[in-house]
Amino acid sequence: MPAAPGAQNLITDVAGIRVGSAHDERVRTGVTVIFPEEPAIAALAVAGGGPGTRESDALAADTLVESVDAIVLSGGSVYGLAAADGVAARLGARGRGFAMRKADGVPVSPVVPAAILYDLANGGDKSWGEAPPYRELGGAALKACEGSFALGAAGAGYGAMAGAERGGLGSASIVTADGMSVGALAAVNCFGSTRMPGTDAFWAWPFEQGGEFGGARPPEDFALDADDWGRAKLNPAEMSGRANTTIACVATDVALSVGEAQRVAKMALSGLSRAIRPVFAPFDGDAVFALSTGKVQGEGPRALLVARLGELAAGCLARSVARGVHEAGRQG
Repeated sequence: MPAAPGAQNLITDVAGIRVGSAHDERVRTGVTVIFPEEPAIAALAVAGGGPGTRESDALAADTLVESVDAIVLSGGSVYGLAAADGVAARLGARGRGFAMRKADGVPVSPVVPAAILYDLANGGDKSWGEAPPYRELGGAALKACEGSFALGAAGAGYGAMAGAERGGLGSASIVTADGMSVGALAAVNCFGSTRMPGTDAFWAWPFEQGGEFGGARPPEDFALDADDWGRAKLNPAEMSGRANTTIACVATDVALSVGEAQRVAKMALSGLSRAIRPVFAPFDGDAVFALSTGKVQGEGPRALLVARLGELAAGCLARSVARGVHEAGRQG
């Protein structure tokens, strides 16, 4: 039996993962939270030239804490990092977090890494003064965490633009014949285009499963002009600095070490290369988190296992990018 998408074709097909989103229609921005039901091994890989992250250093293999309590993806550029404050506050109130010393009156410290995308110039009302909405949006997104969630104009992808068309939140999953699950979620706000120049076909079309993003295919006589970026936000002759970014999370139920999760995250970055052109530009903040819930003990040589998971994650991430843009386009 070949590998196939999970029951919902979402990252929540990975056992132990829940996702919630919240948005502000007036501000035209939002937040998405990836919540492991139990602390999960995590890692981060960054490829864009303009990243914005929180607690990324804590994810290194040689640091004190190996697992995280949640991952936050947010719009709002630097203001969006405050979304993790709302998530940490709610989790701390539940008693969820790292405790160096358990004692009455000593709060735990929830580990909540985050990454942001730039949606400040998308036409929403950003006149928030000293009260940006992200802390509240983060708390609301955590409260909304379930096994199913909306794609397209939702959560961290609510105000996103994918090149010259609307971006959005996308997700996909795959389950192997030997019972491993891998999923991905992406908030797509890229500088580059997700479609092949002059066509409706997504760059990710070879990885599509069951028409999940419309089934468009390039014409047989398609020939690529190496300097034609199609529906990117700017063409090469007009380039100037812009802030963009695709932020994402991949997850598996296979038990991994921090170092192995780091390799999966790095391999998953190639999923963005398969789905967006150009990508990893100086003004993109592209970043991919990786989570391991440890529900399944993988078999076989570890290096081969990690290679399989990294490739599966890359494929899921490419599909997630196309799904996010496809679903946002359907919503108008």
